[in-house]
Amino acid sequence: MRSSFIWFFTIFFTLYGLINGYIFSGGFRALPRGSKWRLWYAIFFWLFPAAFLVGRWLESCCISSASSLLVWMGSYWLGALLYLFLATLIADVWRLARRLAGRKRDNAPAAERFRLRIAAVIVAVVGIALISGHINSRFPAVRTIEININKPAEHIKELTIALASDIHLGTIIGRGRIDRIVNVINELKPDVILLAGDVLDEDTGPVIRQNLGESLRQLQAPLGVYAITGNHEYIGGAEDAVAYLTEHGIRVLRDEMTIIDGVIQLVGREDRSMPRFTGRERLPLTDLLGSADTRLPLIVLDHQPYDLDEAADNGVDLQLSGHTHNGQLWPLNYIITKIYEIGYGYGRKGAAQFYVSCGAGTWGPPVRLGHRPEIARLILTFGQPPADTP
Repeated sequence: MRSSFIWFFTIFFTLYGLINGYIFSGGFRALPRGSKWRLWYAIFFWLFPAAFLVGRWLESCCISSASSLLVWMGSYWLGALLYLFLATLIADVWRLARRLAGRKRDNAPAAERFRLRIAAVIVAVVGIALISGHINSRFPAVRTIEININKPAEHIKELTIALASDIHLGTIIGRGRIDRIVNVINELKPDVILLAGDVLDEDTGPVIRQNLGESLRQLQAPLGVYAITGNHEYIGGAEDAVAYLTEHGIRVLRDEMTIIDGVIQLVGREDRSMPRFTGRERLPLTDLLGSADTRLPLIVLDHQPYDLDEAADNGVDLQLSGHTHNGQLWPLNYIITKIYEIGYGYGRKGAAQFYVSCGAGTWGPPVRLGHRPEIARLILTFGQPPADTP
């Protein structure tokens, strides 16, 4: 387990340093040779990559206004990093094409001014994208999905579920954001509320400091509020995270099954990252479903939408997941579609149905581009579907 941590952080820091160095070199070349601004550029540039790392470290040992400021600066930088990397890559491809065509770099003053203007335009465009993406991230949309489960649920003909995943409560997702999410959920008047993992963003310190649990207490559903662990609960310490959520009125299902209103079987799985952090394996789905009644509807909460065949082969009627954020920043959503069989939205395999939410919050940059965060309103009906239902 320790070796996997070392490898993970070694790879992360290596890639983080290489990408930042690549972007830095592109901006450095855009400044005229001998310019006094090159020194100021170097100082200012490296302040932002360092801010995220230092801020996260400070949060883990001594939370303060300084640590929060650094986390905010570094989080925005993570968003800028993607688009500055793409812009630098495009510029280098263009430069290489010109060289292959026999054109040499022009260091005349006019050419240097042109390169500087292009760099300024790129920075301005990235800044505008981050600002608009931040505004977009603050207002979750409600997506309604109607799902029929072809099993009777006795007295329940219809069940409304409010599904929220990947809220990532912490320094970035604070009181204003969680209050807005809670209000949106409560306005749906759901029968049950399901939180599909990554409710907390790693360390519980910022959550406790802002007393965000009191906002979670305001969630209202007659049949209860349930959650599961995600990978970020484990990164920050799953036991502390679960204790905090439980203390504030949320039942966390950890490789266990409960019965909703006597007829709906709800299974909550531990996150698949559990072995990496604890050295223990989560229970196989077959073992979790050993006592399940195949005649009753069976819903599974599993944070990461991997191994969908496992759910389909074990008679699961509906699996609800999150984790992917649908990429969060365009065009990363295209990568998500290549990694996951269902990276976002509704899908099915045989009789099993799946819904993967893009999440209600953000991780890293407080920015969403290409889509809005969401609260999923799932309207479940039971028994034989109408003839015109696909």
